[in-house]
This record gives sequence, structure tokens and C-alpha cells, in this order.
Amino acid sequence: MADVNCDAVDIAIVGGGIAGLAAAAALADSGRTVVVLEARELPQQMPGVGIAPEDYDSRVSALTPRSIGFLKQLGAWPAIEETRTCPYQHMTVWDAEGTGRIEFDAQEVSADSLGSIVENRIITAALAQQVRTLPGVRVIAPARLAEIQRLGLQESSSDETHGSEEGSEETLLELEDGRNLRCRLLIAADGALSPTRDLLGMRTREWEYGHRAIVTTLAFERGHQDTAWQRFLQSGPLALLPLQSPEDKVCSIVWSIEEHLADELLAMDDEAFAEALGQASEYALGKVTACAPRMAFPLRQRHAVDYVLPGVALVGDAAHTIHPLAGQGINLGLADVQVLAEELDTALQRGLSPGRVDVLSRYQRRRKGDNLAMMAAMDGFKRLFEQDAPPLRWLRNTGMRAVAGLPRVKRQIIRQAMGVG
Repeated sequence: MADVNCDAVDIAIVGGGIAGLAAAAALADSGRTVVVLEARELPQQMPGVGIAPEDYDSRVSALTPRSIGFLKQLGAWPAIEETRTCPYQHMTVWDAEGTGRIEFDAQEVSADSLGSIVENRIITAALAQQVRTLPGVRVIAPARLAEIQRLGLQESSSDETHGSEEGSEETLLELEDGRNLRCRLLIAADGALSPTRDLLGMRTREWEYGHRAIVTTLAFERGHQDTAWQRFLQSGPLALLPLQSPEDKVCSIVWSIEEHLADELLAMDDEAFAEALGQASEYALGKVTACAPRMAFPLRQRHAVDYVLPGVALVGDAAHTIHPLAGQGINLGLADVQVLAEELDTALQRGLSPGRVDVLSRYQRRRKGDNLAMMAAMDGFKRLFEQDAPPLRWLRNTGMRAVAGLPRVKRQIIRQAMGVG
């Protein structure tokens, strides 16, 4: 391991995706030195946008009003809005194995929209553009971690710049190119397969869903009506997510489906896939008229046993991954970042080091319960809708119809989904 006399920073963020860049932007004005390490080059400008299905990013996020508010706070939302985003006012959910159907509308909670569908590359580019303007942040990209060394608990000390170090632990990061960084707080935001989490030996609990998510962009005969559509099939949920486009006929799809069926769908030509998708969606938007290339990724639930160590915090997918059926993954990650930034700001006001374990434990307490509750709910929905037993089919269809007739319950569900409940 290299000499510990190396470049020293207060906060090192590993991962230049949405969560990592949001963390950098949120901490830029903290008075502490922040560096972002990203394995790939960050986008230099906002992406160009075409109107054919293949011109869209296949990965999109359903941002809640809470997440949009946070991106506005960070200064990234104007660039997103100017590039391409699709607010949606309505959501239709129905069961393929019965008559259960429920509609959610923004007007029910006196809101302008339930959220916005945005391509991931646009969110990343807007955050990267914003981070480059912030004097408190330095970006090193491309940069890959080779090794992490924990330097031990610091002795009790205090100064005006760094505050009390008692209960904190410094970390030495060795990069593959030989450079070294020493930091008081390491934030791992490097995704579901986080190399940082693995190098630190932080354990996870995880299991396979036995599903893959097929994602692509499609054009339809009819407009999407600013509505997100979701049909629960026994083989897995299918979501049609509206995208901004001429005549509003383009949607991103997330089709979570059993492994063996995913192979069949991926092997089809575009015409056969379009027909299969039309049947699966009950032609809610008519026939598919154009199809971008498809991609698929395995679905696995994963949750870190601990989000924090002295001097270390996990955020976003590095801390938890969730089934995409409700589109809550990135919203949970942005909520992680927002809460961590709040706790670090409080620590700064009290003259405490950002890496103190008591500071980081407050972040974990505020986020872990909410994340586990959402993960449990999504897992329960998945298991309920894949059951074929007649009593369960009757129960879920009756339940959907009952909720549809209870305005107060519907309003609470909407607010929770919007992140404002």
C-alpha cells in the first residue's frame, strides 16, 4: 500500500451516476472538500434528443415530486426540463387475471402531476453539468479503485475546519493508476454491484426474483394521454411509461418477466415482439408501430445489513435494490442522499467530523426503515399478483375494486407514491 502522505480530502464519493453526482451537488456548499471518483468519463454536455424510439435512452426513471424538488434544489432540474421530460397526471393499474382495476389522478390530491418520466442519461448529464460549476467539488474520471485501507479510529481532536474527529475513521483509497486519496468520509454510490461495498466487506442480504426486466422504447398507434399504464400478469408486471414525443405516442417499457419467457421475447424479431407486447398490454395504446433495440437485466433484491461504518456511508443502489414494478429505486436513492446531506449539514453546524459514526448512524436510522418498508411492499405485490389460486385472484381483484371506491385511501396511496405522504 502506498504511503499515507497523499492527497487528503474531507469527502470522497465513489460513483458518478445519479446518486453520486446528487451527493456531490448537495455537499458542495458544506465548506468541506469533495471529490467524485467515476470509472467512466462523465458527459460533457446535455445529450441531443431525436424523436425515433431508438433515439431515447432505454433506461428511464419515474421521478416523484419529492425527487424533482430535490433536483431543483441542487440546480439540475432546469437543464432536465429544457432537454426532455414527460410529466404524467394519471396512472392506470389493472390485473390480467380478473376485473380488478384502479385509476390514480393528480387532481385527486390537487397536484399538477404524479411525477415525471425522465431518461437516466439526461438526469446524469444535468447533474454532471451542475457539479462542474461548483467550486467545492473536484471530479476524477475515469478513475477506478484498486484497494481500500482503513486507517483506524482518530484520536479526539477539534479544529475550525474539520471539527471533532472522535468516533471517526479515515480511509485511504488507492486508485488503479497509482494515485492515492485519504478521506474522512467515503460515500459509496457505485451501484448495485458496488465494488466499494465489497472491498469494505460490508454484507448484504439478497435473493433472486427469478425474473428479468426487459426495457426498450416503443411507438404506438395511439397517444399515451400523459398516463403511466401498468398491467399485472401472472408472469410479471408490464409498465408503459409515457415519454415526451410528437403526438405523445412514444413510451418506455419495463416488462418484468420470468427467466424462460424473457429468453423467448429477446429472441423474437421486432414484429413478433411488438405483437407479444400488444397482447400483454391488451392493446391499451393500440398496436406497436416502431421498436428500439431491447435490453434485459436480472432482477435481484439486495439490502446492505449496515449502511454505515465509521467514516463510510452507502447510498442508492449500493445500499439497496428493489423490484422496478413501482419505479421507486432512484427515488429511494435520492432520498438517501438528501437525508445524508441534512445530517452532515447538522454535524457541520455542531463542529463534528462528517465521518463520525454517531452522525452517520442518524442517517441510517432515518432511511433504513423506509427503504425496508418499500422493499417489503414491492415484494408483497409481486408475490400476490403472480399467484394463480382462485381465492387469491378473487382477493386481489376485490381489493383493487374496494380501494378504487375509497377516495381517502386512494389519496393517501397517491401521496405516499409521490413522496409527500
